[in-house]
Amino acid sequence: MYTLARNYSKLTDRILRKSLLPKICSIEDSLRFFKDGQAIGWSGFTPVGYPKKIPVALADKIERTGEKMKFDLFIGASVGAETEDRWAKLGMINRRWPYQTGKNIARGINTGKIQMGDIHLAKFAQNLAFGFFTKEKGGKLDLALIEACEIDDEGIILAGSVGATPEICQIADKIIVEINTTFRSFRGLHDIEEDLKPPFRRPNLISRVDDRVGSTHLKVDFDKIVAIVESDQKDNGRPMSAPDKTSETIADNILDFFQNEVKQGRLPKNLLPLQSGVGNIANAVVAGLVKGPFKNLQVWTEVLQDTMLDFFDNGKLEFATSTALTFTPEAFDRLYEKWDFYAPKICLRPQQITNGAELVRRLGVISMNTPVEFDIYAHANSTLVGGTRMISGLGGSNDFLRNGYITIMHAPSFRKTKTDPYGITSVIPMAPHIDHTEHDLDILVTEQGLADLRGLAPRQRAKEIINKCAHPVYRPILTEYYEMALKDCLARKVAHEPQLLDKCYKMQSNLAKNGTMRIDKW
Repeated sequence: MYTLARNYSKLTDRILRKSLLPKICSIEDSLRFFKDGQAIGWSGFTPVGYPKKIPVALADKIERTGEKMKFDLFIGASVGAETEDRWAKLGMINRRWPYQTGKNIARGINTGKIQMGDIHLAKFAQNLAFGFFTKEKGGKLDLALIEACEIDDEGIILAGSVGATPEICQIADKIIVEINTTFRSFRGLHDIEEDLKPPFRRPNLISRVDDRVGSTHLKVDFDKIVAIVESDQKDNGRPMSAPDKTSETIADNILDFFQNEVKQGRLPKNLLPLQSGVGNIANAVVAGLVKGPFKNLQVWTEVLQDTMLDFFDNGKLEFATSTALTFTPEAFDRLYEKWDFYAPKICLRPQQITNGAELVRRLGVISMNTPVEFDIYAHANSTLVGGTRMISGLGGSNDFLRNGYITIMHAPSFRKTKTDPYGITSVIPMAPHIDHTEHDLDILVTEQGLADLRGLAPRQRAKEIINKCAHPVYRPILTEYYEMALKDCLARKVAHEPQLLDKCYKMQSNLAKNGTMRIDKW
């Protein structure tokens, strides 16, 4: 099933449905299908599985000719910055849903030039299929642009991600396919199930991480395919830096917590399926698990990073489901070299499945993600610095944090600024923007310690978070604030979650004025 049997020496070897051969065209010729004002969907989820040649060629043309073209752009998550960020720099994006990366696109959003919507990734995929984002076009997309490995009579073999590609192709009027011939086929890695609209939706019959219920192919209406071009560009995966001392300490705190949960009988010896976000802390947690005592582990997550291959290599990871292989080029080389070893242990599914609330809850997923900050009652902010400046978007973290068996958020207790080595605290009185509420978060972790909030009332939570998670520099400041708020709110008989609205954002205001959250007095 997974072994590549054919010799792909040229593009036509990848197109086994011969009636599509006349659709092959040059990249330049494919640009004729792009018109100003179109709603376009791309494949891809993080910098893998996204179209690379055509977006860059169109940007080159716009830059060369000075022609004005703007598009509404819908992609499962972020993709390579050389494509969407280049489009943003050239003013080619009108709307962008639901997640993005890149300095130019973030600048465009925060200066009001690009309209961005932030939404849970599982919900984005289904709402796109429902036509909610393109009501003015009858719920359709004008064009889908996807990367693939092969096309045969059963459908399209996608590349290293699935994301929202099924939904994008379902509602697109036309489809352009980039077939990437620089890497081997991913045939056999995907599990794509057709999704129907309510009231005809069926249950997803998945009760194990390794259950397969769909097709290895993306089934499309072949008549929609208007062009096929060849791509020779590799995925632009982001390398991860080695875990630092802070990340390793956070990981150690989480691993200690897991061991105690096993000891107390709240987790089995092989834990439960793990979900981990992206970034250095997530990478450190996985690295810690690679070295740790747990065996026969499984992963149900959005993305697999390089350290997952180490996890497979040492025999502790049995199976992993995700919607994307967020590998560096070096890790992809490892994957190809040991394809027959890795491939049977990996399944790529649509983000509507990997991030699906009911499945996350049924499988008992342990969710771990990194916020910008969290407050003393466990409301967390993942998206808006200072409550207003968009970073990249919510992503899929809340899909898992609202539904996981145990939900964990981890962050360094402080970050330095230009004027203060302890300038920013990750633990604050009140979050200026809330992506994850107190109702959804079980565990908060910094390098200072771990706060287990399960079963605690709000005022108990506040003390636990301040004492276990805040940096010693900020602990007295936060304690003073909490005690002031408690006294005031008890006197007014409104003390369920004590806050002082005239003071709760004073630390952020001081940061804006003086470059530090450390204040002299409240």
